[in-house]
Parts: sequence; C-alpha cells; structure tokens
Amino acid sequence: MNRSSARTGNEHQLLIQTLTPATRAPLLSLARRIADAGCSLADARVSTIGDDTSLTLLAAGPWDAVAKLETALTKFGRDPELHLQHYRTTPREQTAHLLPYLVEVVAADRPGILVKLMEFFNRHEVRVEQLNSMRYQAMQTGAEMFQAQISLGIPAELHLATLRDDFFELCDGLNLDAVMDPVKF
Repeated sequence: MNRSSARTGNEHQLLIQTLTPATRAPLLSLARRIADAGCSLADARVSTIGDDTSLTLLAAGPWDAVAKLETALTKFGRDPELHLQHYRTTPREQTAHLLPYLVEVVAADRPGILVKLMEFFNRHEVRVEQLNSMRYQAMQTGAEMFQAQISLGIPAELHLATLRDDFFELCDGLNLDAVMDPVKF
C-alpha cells in the first residue's frame, strides 16, 4: 500500500524520536515547536532508562504545518547532546480484527526470558503493541528479578483458549509467573 494513500483528508503525520541525557529531555521544547508550527501532539511516549530519556512523539496537521515543523526540527537537532530523528508517517490502520490483551510476567532474572516470550508471540502472529520490562532486586530477599508488561493485539481468528494454554505451558516450562487478560477499556 502506498503510504500517502492511507492519509485521510489533509491530515499528515510526523514521527519524532529523541534520545538525550535525562536532565536535558526536550519534551516541553518539542511540544512548543509542534504547537508553533500549527500541528497537534497526537501521541507521546516518554521513557527514562538509565541516565537517558527517550521521547517518541507523533505530530499531526496539514502538510504545510508538518513541513514547517520539519524545518524547525532540523534546526533544533543541531544540539550535539540531542539525538533526533523524524520522518513522515501515516495514520494507523484500524485493527478491529485484533483483540487487546495484557500480559504480565514476573520471574527470577536470567538471560533470554524476553526472547522466549517474543518468539512465542511471533510464532503465533500476535502483535506486540507495547512492552515495558525491567530488572530489579526483590526487597524481601535481594533476589534479582525480571518483570514485563506486554500489550498485545491478538488476531480474532486465533482460538483464545488454545493460545492461553500454550502461553501458560511456556511460562510453566520457564518457571515464570504470568497473567494474560483481555484489556477491558
């Protein structure tokens, strides 16, 4: 499909991503530039990992406002501590055939847990919509732990009971404590 054919009306979108030291996170500066260009901030994700912050922003507006924003970002991106990328994208396709589910996993930390989970979802053609994972030390015992929250889009034609059984069998084999529930909102 041609990327430009998915646009509706005169709405154009620009995906912006930055990586910076956490103390220099440019969320406010970018939000101002988006508004000043005549665009809307359609979606935003902010994540601080280690001592750095990642921003992923989606600006939307008419083509001339998006072009103005692109020019402003080129100038803004000259800061040597700012790693900035941006490109035009298209509105997300409707995914009515995907059922929203949330998976939560907790286990003793060891290499490869996330890889095994991603292989499982990939093999079943389940789409990972969002993923948050981290390692931490248990307060009570000091054990190194792994935790993940994964938002999924499960194809409606998959047999849910079979998928759940296969998922929990995988988790049992890997000694993972897991929950798989539909998103209810």
